Amino acid sequence: MTDAQETAADSSLRTTGGAPPDDVEPAPIPLLEPREGIPPVIADEEALAEVIAAFAAGTGPVAVDAERASGYRYGQRAYLVQLRREGAGTALIDPVACPDLSGLGDAISGVEWVLHAATQDLPCLREIGMVPTRLFDTELAGRLAGFPRVGLGAMVEGVLGFVLEKGHSAVDWSTRPLPEPWLRYAALDVELLVDLRDALEKELDRQGKLDWARQEFDAIAAAPPAEPRKDPWRRTSGMHKVRRRRQLGVVRELWQTRDRIAQRRDVSPGKVLSDAAIVEAALGLPLDVQALAALNGFGHRMGRRQLEQWQAAVDRAKALPDSALPQPGQPVTGPPPPRAWADKDPEAAARLSAARAAVSAVAEGLNMPQENLITPDTVRRVCWEPPKNADVESVGAALAGYGARPWQVEQVAPVLVEALTAKAP
Repeated sequence: MTDAQETAADSSLRTTGGAPPDDVEPAPIPLLEPREGIPPVIADEEALAEVIAAFAAGTGPVAVDAERASGYRYGQRAYLVQLRREGAGTALIDPVACPDLSGLGDAISGVEWVLHAATQDLPCLREIGMVPTRLFDTELAGRLAGFPRVGLGAMVEGVLGFVLEKGHSAVDWSTRPLPEPWLRYAALDVELLVDLRDALEKELDRQGKLDWARQEFDAIAAAPPAEPRKDPWRRTSGMHKVRRRRQLGVVRELWQTRDRIAQRRDVSPGKVLSDAAIVEAALGLPLDVQALAALNGFGHRMGRRQLEQWQAAVDRAKALPDSALPQPGQPVTGPPPPRAWADKDPEAAARLSAARAAVSAVAEGLNMPQENLITPDTVRRVCWEPPKNADVESVGAALAGYGARPWQVEQVAPVLVEALTAKAP
């Protein structure tokens, strides 16, 4: 970070607000420019080998980002990977042309990776062989430090005093060749990421939260890949309207048919058939193609062959025996929904109410979102089945058993002890 950037960062972090005097024109915030221009996209093994050597020889943390084609392509694969490191500069890599980046991942495996909203990018990076052992998440750091807006653009502007270009975050990154304005946007995403990391580290240290942040970052880096969702079709938007088991069967069959088609065509499922159309068909249970075509989401510009494939899916679900139809709702492995607690267990409802208030107060005092202090699910589980001895040690052990980090246990366990003794009115 330059002296000017460091001064701006320190000043911005400590600003308490207030407008400039009337006779002083606010200084315009400069638009960030790539320091070395837009690098060429790496799309062959020879060029990739040069990048690997350069980044292995670089110094300090590595800024890492990835661009996906959500809403355009099936799945969440990476279509561009951006990196920047002192001594190596910025690299833009095409993971379609170079699908195995494990060599690059190995070259920087012991180095701290700096990502913004790491949990969004780590799954697609893992698919191409890039898995960090150490990381710093600038978005999570911003949350812990109490920043009200933690998007990358807002953080770079508020902390470092530069404006990032906007407008290309939701484009189709599977496009080839990638337009130059998109590549410029992608390069800028890692341009100041390490500078932002350094400024946030100072602020977290000033607030006494740096060790907390490191515990969070270590937990993200050590987390295993997420398990596949059970019955993902149940997440269809509008499912709350679907009540009967036969209708649920139609949703499942249409969702699974759509998923197979989307995967084969490598397009987003929503471009094959909308969730709203699936729910319409489940509620309407159309008798034939003509009835299906009359439903919202099916008639407009949909060919006969497409209509027939969707009607066939509906017919398959209608022909299922009752024993093969899905049950309403998903099997509950944890506590019931909080709205049901007052009827099922008034004492537990009282504990949860007291716990939520206590956690909210602690989070407010620490100037951070409640969900970063402790996950709501963890609080519900402890309140539903509290330890027999509601003391700090046993409550802390229960929290740790649900994945709470030591700093969270230290902050939350004492207030939960008192909440767990609350009685129903």
